[in-house]
Amino acid sequence: MANRLKGRLPKVGIRPCIDGRRFGPRESLEDQTMNMAKSAADLITSNLHHASGEKVECVIADTCIGGVAEAAACQDKFDREGVGVVLTVTPCWCYGTETTHQVPGVPTAIWGFNGTERPGAVYLASALASHSQKGLPAFGIYGKDVKDKDDTSIPEDVQEKILRFVKAGLAVATLKGKSYLAMGNVAMGIGGSIPNEEVFQNYLGMRNEYIDMVEFRRRIDLEIYDHEEFDKAMVWVKKHCKEGIEINAKPLTREQKDKNWETCVKMFLIARDLMIGNPKLAEIGWIEESNGHNAIAAGFQGQRQWTDHMPNGDFLEAMLCSSFDWNGTREPFVVATENDALNGVAMLLSHLVSDRAAGFADVRTFWNAESIERVTKWKPEGRAATGIIHLTNSGACSLDLSGEQTENGKPVCKPFWEITDEEVEKCMAATPFANANLEYFRAGGFCSNFKTKDGMPMTMVRVNYIKNLGPVIQIAEGWSVALPDDVQEILANRTDPQWPQTWFSPRLTGTGAFKDAYSVMANWGANHCAFTYGHIGADLITLASMLRIPVCMHNVDDDKIFRPSTVAAFGMDKEGADYRYCQAYGPIYR
Repeated sequence: MANRLKGRLPKVGIRPCIDGRRFGPRESLEDQTMNMAKSAADLITSNLHHASGEKVECVIADTCIGGVAEAAACQDKFDREGVGVVLTVTPCWCYGTETTHQVPGVPTAIWGFNGTERPGAVYLASALASHSQKGLPAFGIYGKDVKDKDDTSIPEDVQEKILRFVKAGLAVATLKGKSYLAMGNVAMGIGGSIPNEEVFQNYLGMRNEYIDMVEFRRRIDLEIYDHEEFDKAMVWVKKHCKEGIEINAKPLTREQKDKNWETCVKMFLIARDLMIGNPKLAEIGWIEESNGHNAIAAGFQGQRQWTDHMPNGDFLEAMLCSSFDWNGTREPFVVATENDALNGVAMLLSHLVSDRAAGFADVRTFWNAESIERVTKWKPEGRAATGIIHLTNSGACSLDLSGEQTENGKPVCKPFWEITDEEVEKCMAATPFANANLEYFRAGGFCSNFKTKDGMPMTMVRVNYIKNLGPVIQIAEGWSVALPDDVQEILANRTDPQWPQTWFSPRLTGTGAFKDAYSVMANWGANHCAFTYGHIGADLITLASMLRIPVCMHNVDDDKIFRPSTVAAFGMDKEGADYRYCQAYGPIYR
């Protein structure tokens, strides 16, 4: 496990705040307060990893914080240690503005102990009010159950909020200073392919980097890649990447296909090296190229200029976005098909809160039960009976989403550090690489062609940009649906059978955009979505509130929504309050 990007991983700072009055109050609270901090640190380090696999580290203030001098000493330590998210804990009354964390742009939460001996809840309310007055939004954490002062356990509801806050806060800190690399330009007139620097710089704190697609051609022609790794990769590809269906009336020759495989592997190596650099390039004389662009996410234009002349980018996108390759398991990359940068952001946010690979797809077709039965003569049952959405796009989707990893006998997608060699083999065996449709991709290429297994909890996500409003996020939780083989074949053959096949059943609420599955499709704001294993909508809502990006559509239960306390001041309708809060505070980095 290794952080492959420049810059150290952010740490979690924990501030034990205390009643500063000496000769009794402070002395009686020192142990209890510091133990709260230690318990919080144990919870975080025992449960959370960075998406790159490293355990999350916590930094606790050297002393309890009873006034501004100790607050300043704590902040000095946090600055030295690289703290990117801050949790204050207290069992008691403290002097509010003298002890609060007041650093703009750093996600901040306060856990006030629910006990009767000392008024931790009173400090929590006072401190949160001060944060709101100063324009520094903070999250409030307060358990439902009254606890005894010597109880060092953390209630389950408090644990859930602490972990959700910290994971989202680490995502904010991880994004800062990283790059989105546009490899090419606008694909086929898709608006999301126009990288919006306002979104990246003001809302995410990221850089925008650009290269022309001729850079791929240059590196191929001049052989600017690791030749040893290329040879290793080709051996692995020939063993594991079996060719799938051929739909072209006039297929490419065997010689042309073999040449395309070599080019596709080189394109993978080049895209990865462009993103994160490669010291091997310096060893063969390409020092500038060895640096990369420190890109935490990227997009590959492909269509049309590239794919009219060279193999498509499906292999590089599918394999980079997977949690493994010929070098073994590793953190999946985020590479957006067609350089849809806004969908790249959705993939990136999903990856950072889930630690799992993110898929890219067209939101292709809504199939109601009546249409399925009319076309296939099969009457849908189970989740398919309420209608399903077909998620598919060329062959660029992460192989993790095949569902060939398992836990307790059920299909899952795992963080890369939990994936076994056997599961890698199963993912590869379940994914034939179909020959690209030459009508779309004149020079050919290879498309991942798996079928997602049934019953996996999944979340669809999209970031859209609206003029005069800014970015907004859409979230739809649901499940994968596997169709009978003959039904799957009939429906897939009506579109592009050589592409990955994922059928999605959203969780319905009976109202609004989630009245039925058709309404989900009708309200989706673009032609693409990111999708990830697990129901991560609540985590994304918390993250969005930190970035001050409103959520315009979701089906997450109200009791799981966790936003800064000041959002409540913007009205009782949760989504309207979210919009007003985001508008009032504006982008986090403006």
